[in-house]
Amino acid sequence: MQNLVRSIALAAILSAGAVSGAFAQGKELLTKSGCLACHAADKKLVGPSYIDVANKYRSVKGAEDKLTAHVLNGGGGVWGPIAMPPHKHISEADIRSMVRFILATK
Repeated sequence: MQNLVRSIALAAILSAGAVSGAFAQGKELLTKSGCLACHAADKKLVGPSYIDVANKYRSVKGAEDKLTAHVLNGGGGVWGPIAMPPHKHISEADIRSMVRFILATK
């Protein structure tokens, strides 16, 4: 029984490290991708702040897929009259990492 408890604790620690690594990767990708030209963590620029996006979508079922598609394909009308251009030059996997980071923003 004690070995089982240790195994579960070790798995939790390792998965937490993976989550924090993915979190750091998402933040780094946002910086490298140029997203900060139009978005900021805590204030509206051309587009909404990451906090506003997180607050709106954090509890929405399928939000990660919806936001990933929105960033990849572009779109507008959700946050105002200025449309976000498509970001086809960024891989879907990288966009998904960025979206996960944004949804975790508080």
